[in-house]
Amino acid sequence: MRLIIALAGLVLLGVTIASILRTLVVPRGLYSALVNRLWAVLRALLRLIAAPFGGYRTLDRLQTWLAPLILVCTLGCWLLGTLTAYTLLLYGTSDLGWNVCFREAGSSLFTLGFASGDRLRLSALDFLAAATGPLIIALLIGYLPTLYGAYNRREVEVTLLQSRAGAPAWGPELLARQSLVGTETALPELYRDWERLAADIGEGHSNYPVLLSFRSPQPHRNWVVGLIAVLDAAAMQLSLNPRSAPPEARLVLRAGFTAMRDIAGALRIPYDPDPEPDGPIRLGFAEFDAAVAMVTASGFPAERDAAEAWPHFRGWRVNYEAIGYELARRSDAVPSLWTGPRDFPAVPIPPSRPADRRPKPA
Repeated sequence: MRLIIALAGLVLLGVTIASILRTLVVPRGLYSALVNRLWAVLRALLRLIAAPFGGYRTLDRLQTWLAPLILVCTLGCWLLGTLTAYTLLLYGTSDLGWNVCFREAGSSLFTLGFASGDRLRLSALDFLAAATGPLIIALLIGYLPTLYGAYNRREVEVTLLQSRAGAPAWGPELLARQSLVGTETALPELYRDWERLAADIGEGHSNYPVLLSFRSPQPHRNWVVGLIAVLDAAAMQLSLNPRSAPPEARLVLRAGFTAMRDIAGALRIPYDPDPEPDGPIRLGFAEFDAAVAMVTASGFPAERDAAEAWPHFRGWRVNYEAIGYELARRSDAVPSLWTGPRDFPAVPIPPSRPADRRPKPA
C-alpha cells in the first residue's frame, strides 16, 4: 500500500514539475491546462459578482483582478501540488505517520527547518523538497518581468491608436480620421508599427496566455479591439483603393491574422487555416456599406464603390473575423463596433470623436 502511495506521489510530482516547466521555462505555445482552468473559474466568479451591478464598467473594474488572481492561484496550485507529492513520497518510503510526513514535507519545501525525520534515507527527499520551493518562487519572480514587458509594449501602441481610431477603436473611423485631418500619408507607418506589434503579440500571448487577461488601463481600450480595427482599416483600404493602397496594408493583415492563429492554437480555439475568400462572415454588407459611406463622406478617396469592394473586403476579413470575435469574447473586451458579441448584455459602443475646435476665419 505504501508503495502505491509513493508511486502516486511521484506521478503527482512529475505532473506538477511538467506544468511549471511548460508554463515558465519552455512554453512554445503549449497548452497550459492549469492556467486555462483557473482562467475559466476565476472569470466566471468575477462575472457572477459583477452581474447584480450590471454595466460594462463594473465588469471591467472587476476583471482587472483576473490576471493577478490567476498568477497567485497558479503559484498556490504548484506549491500545494508539490507539498502533497512530497507528503505522499515521505509516507510511502517510511513508516512515519501522515501528520509527521506532512510537517516534514512542509518544513523542507518552505525551508522552515523546524521539522526533520531521523531516518537517513529520507534526507534526499528532504533536500529535494527544500530546493523545489525556492526554485518555483524564483521562476515565477523571473516570469513577471517578461509578462509586464510584453504588456507595456502592447499598451503603448494601443494607447497611441486611440487618437487615430477613437475609443473604442474602429477600422472605418481610423480611415475617416486620417482624411479629416489630412494625415493619410501616416497610414503606412501605422501599419508597419502594428505589423511588428502583431508579431510580438502572437509570440508573447501564445507562449504566455495569461497576458490575455491583462486589461488596458482605460475601460474603452483593448488590444484585441485595436488589432481588429487596424486589420479592418487595412482591408477596407485595399478593397476600396487596390491601386493606391500601400503595400504595408497587406503585410499588417498577414501578420495580424497569423498572430491570431498562433494564439488560437495555444488556446485550442478551432479555426479554418485556409478559408475560402468568398466564405461567410458575420459582418453584413449593410454595415459595410454604411461604413464606406461614412468614410467617403469624410473625404477618403475610393476607386471602387461599396458593392465592388465588398467581395474583396470579405475575402480579407474571413481570415481573422472568427478568431478575433472569440478572443474579444474570451477577454471580455469593450463592446465596440465590428468585434462580435460578448458573454454579458452589451450594446456596441461607437468610437468617440473630438469636436472640431478650429478657430473661425477672421
